[in-house]
Amino acid sequence: MNKSKRIEILKRLQAHIADPTTELVYKTPFELLIAVILSAQATDVSVNKATRPLYAVANTPEAIFALGTDKLKEYIRTIGLYNGKAENIIKTCQILIERHNSQVPEDFAALVALPGVGRKTANVILNTAFGWPTIAVDTHIFRVCNRTNFAPGKTVEQVEDKLLQVVPDEFKLNCHHWLILHGRYTCIARKPRCGACVIEDLCEFKEKVYPE
Repeated sequence: MNKSKRIEILKRLQAHIADPTTELVYKTPFELLIAVILSAQATDVSVNKATRPLYAVANTPEAIFALGTDKLKEYIRTIGLYNGKAENIIKTCQILIERHNSQVPEDFAALVALPGVGRKTANVILNTAFGWPTIAVDTHIFRVCNRTNFAPGKTVEQVEDKLLQVVPDEFKLNCHHWLILHGRYTCIARKPRCGACVIEDLCEFKEKVYPE
């Protein structure tokens, strides 16, 4: 895909989703961190349903750490892999308290050192909570970038590297949200909604799907 086509795709997504943001509900960087950890292999809707009552009683590293693993599990047991996530969250809270003055570090290396935090989660935090021009690649973005040929790659890191190379600086802050929302609601996995797609004529997917 050439540069001019990529820029036009970004402009159309920008016009279509003028003020994009995460669908996770949060008020602080810490609340976002916990929500993103919980969102692995889970929907944002399910995470929001769990964090709403959780944050009502505990929304700081000290408060969640005080709950303990078993009590935390009671709040998040509707979310997949909740046992492991609860353990990671308690360990993360302890590290934040002991090493970061109970603050979410604005540093990639420090973030990925936290239990349950990988490259994608760290990039989401830096982008959404702190306004860094990072591009976190999840399954939706990986699919969209390969399907459209916008930024193809065999691995998540290859797609991320490609996006950082080809996306102009003025689009980098919101690119993650445009692509994830496009993948979540239009360029969906099993049957993309090509007939309702704002970039359909620019997309290089050869097997486009249209309603009968």
